[in-house]
Amino acid sequence: MSESGTGTEAEPRTAGAAAPTLLPAPGSGPEGPLAPGTEAEPTGGEAPRLGSFLARAAAATAVLTVLGAVLGLVRDQAIARYFGASDASDAFLIAWTVPEMAATLLIEDGMALLLVPAFSLALTRRAADEGRGESDPVRDLVAATLPRLFLLLSGGAALLIAGAPWVVGVLAPGLADPRLAVDCTRLTAVTVLTFGITGYFSAALRAHRSFLPPAGVYVAYNIGIIGMTLALHAVWGVRAAAAGVAVGSALMILTQLPMFLKLVPLARPRLPRFRRRRRRAAPTAPLLGFAVLAPVVLFVVSRQSQVLVERFLASTLPAGAISHLNYAQKVAQMPMVLSLMICTVTFPVVAQAMAAGNREKARLRVERDLALAGMVVLLGTAVVLGYAPQIIEVLFQRGAFDVSDTETTAQVMRVYALGLLGHCLVGALSRPFFSSGRPTWFPAFAMGTGLIVTMGAGYALTYRFGVDGIATANAIGISTTALLLLMGLGTRVVPIRTRAVAFSLGRLAGAALAAGAAGWAAAPLVPDPLLSLAAGCLLVPSVFFLTGLALRSPDVASLLALIRRRFLDGR
Repeated sequence: MSESGTGTEAEPRTAGAAAPTLLPAPGSGPEGPLAPGTEAEPTGGEAPRLGSFLARAAAATAVLTVLGAVLGLVRDQAIARYFGASDASDAFLIAWTVPEMAATLLIEDGMALLLVPAFSLALTRRAADEGRGESDPVRDLVAATLPRLFLLLSGGAALLIAGAPWVVGVLAPGLADPRLAVDCTRLTAVTVLTFGITGYFSAALRAHRSFLPPAGVYVAYNIGIIGMTLALHAVWGVRAAAAGVAVGSALMILTQLPMFLKLVPLARPRLPRFRRRRRRAAPTAPLLGFAVLAPVVLFVVSRQSQVLVERFLASTLPAGAISHLNYAQKVAQMPMVLSLMICTVTFPVVAQAMAAGNREKARLRVERDLALAGMVVLLGTAVVLGYAPQIIEVLFQRGAFDVSDTETTAQVMRVYALGLLGHCLVGALSRPFFSSGRPTWFPAFAMGTGLIVTMGAGYALTYRFGVDGIATANAIGISTTALLLLMGLGTRVVPIRTRAVAFSLGRLAGAALAAGAAGWAAAPLVPDPLLSLAAGCLLVPSVFFLTGLALRSPDVASLLALIRRRFLDGR
């Protein structure tokens, strides 16, 4: 392995050479592909146990992620039923921008990208200091960061509440009457604090390899929103949903608090030993210093700003445009959410491998994650392309959400689906960039470039194509960012085999297009939308995997061989 990080020796030598298998083949050892979740440790002793643990953690996380996504759909169904695609739903969705931005910055990306490496390093140092009677680096890290974070986030929430009219004016200048959006924004502003604490707990627990409480936070969150909406919509209107955001965000903290207190004791050390502990804890400071913090924050804000650009442009379109974009995006991105749970579970493994200087282990893990995540998101993309009208009709067409809303939302969702692989790759590739804890501005540069592309394409397409133009701009911009990150990762952080990864994803994309086309052609043949969608859940995966085999995708062949070995042969 080249120390320069280019990994040139791992590239295919000829254009006609077969691409290396990125998905593991069953039964292989350290010199070849491994079973899913198995780590290629040089010693070999801990690898199977770690792989088995990651597989179980991924399965449990998947269950809770799916449950949270289902409750998210129920939440959106409730809002669509009571408020449709109207001025009221638009006002709520403008206020919803606050928790969306806060979730990305404080839970899903920003806090995790900063704190998982920091806690991983602290845990590594704790293990190295075990038995020496020194201070606990994990406790020192919490004592140095959590109180300051609480004060900072409290101040941010207070400022947002006071400045809600200005925020709404910036986000949606085209609103005729912004008062309802201002009220909803003030209710959702509390998430700046609650999401920050939630994200802190999630990062600490994942670094300790406790994945169930973090995976359950969106279950609690959506229960709070659904409960408040159902109970108070007749009295408060759409403000009930905004109040549910605040209640649900508090439940997210309570979901993780018991396990956090169990794994990360908060008792302060005795005063006589405080100075020595401070000297021991000092090396963790660079992980959370401005040089590391600034590029992470800029990357996350730039990524979430795509939504701000969409709503800014949609506010100038007829009422309901923001709602159509929101419903389409929420449903279309479900495959991406499911695919990224793989990277969420393995991110601490990559971070600890980077902290230990084990670049080969990090490379193997990242390549496998990209292959698995790409397969999941592209299979979901095929389903969305083929059955978007049936999905929207089954989920939302009732109450105030009528047939015209279904048609518009389904068309937008199909356009959004073209960018799903880009969204997945941006989420998967950004994690290893930040796993080492060293300052890196390249992800922010890539995301900023994609945002500029989104803005330019949005302004060029919106006034001619409406919401379809906005969705097209989103797909173009995020795909630009994904391409830049894929090209930059192998030469800067983890020496992945860029050409091999791109070759593998290209074949999977071809299989997804064939499966989506088959679904699009077959969907109208069954009049009942529910039965048509059920048939599509069998047709699309079948065409996807058969086409993958025809295109000689090594990842599809490896996965099918693994399934046959484990379930048919009983091994």
